[in-house]
Amino acid sequence: MAAGLPEPEPLRVLIDALRGLPGVGVRTARRMAYHLLQHDPDAALKLGDALRDAVTGLCHCERCNSFSQTPLCATCENPDRDASLLCVVETPADQNMIEASHGYQGLYYVLMGRLAPLEGVGPDQVQFARLLERATDGQVREVILATNFTAEGETTAYYLSDMLRGRGLTVTRLARGVPSGSELEYVDAGTIAWALMERRSG
Repeated sequence: MAAGLPEPEPLRVLIDALRGLPGVGVRTARRMAYHLLQHDPDAALKLGDALRDAVTGLCHCERCNSFSQTPLCATCENPDRDASLLCVVETPADQNMIEASHGYQGLYYVLMGRLAPLEGVGPDQVQFARLLERATDGQVREVILATNFTAEGETTAYYLSDMLRGRGLTVTRLARGVPSGSELEYVDAGTIAWALMERRSG
């Protein structure tokens, strides 16, 4: 704090933890902490328990890399999904948005990140080798690159397209119905469904 009384250690630790959330600065984190402690301590305890349970109770699906309670998630185990289609997304939130469009019946691979050279995030950090192994399992015929239309997402798509085409796979990219600079998590389901149907060669 720039001025005022020093914060007790547990409060300071809580504020620092809340600052780890995307888009949350120190002032917002402080407001959140004060609200939980002053007005809803039961919710604060419930939030802590839920976070602990999620961290300890979830793993990454062995096939798609998304969050799961079991070695294989329900989507990967669903026999009605089209195993010849593999949609590559950056995050589980992006996967959820594509599912909400009801326009895709294939399977997924979740990168859990994207290339960001300026931040030191390269192919090894995003584990592209694991994606390559998944995409060349003999069942996949088309890989749909559904990374976000940000600079990092486009760089990731370009790199993956080159890598996957070199293995003889058909590679497509979401159509430009998704606005440039946008993230799938914030795009409406109808736009995503159209972008899937009108996907182009990646």
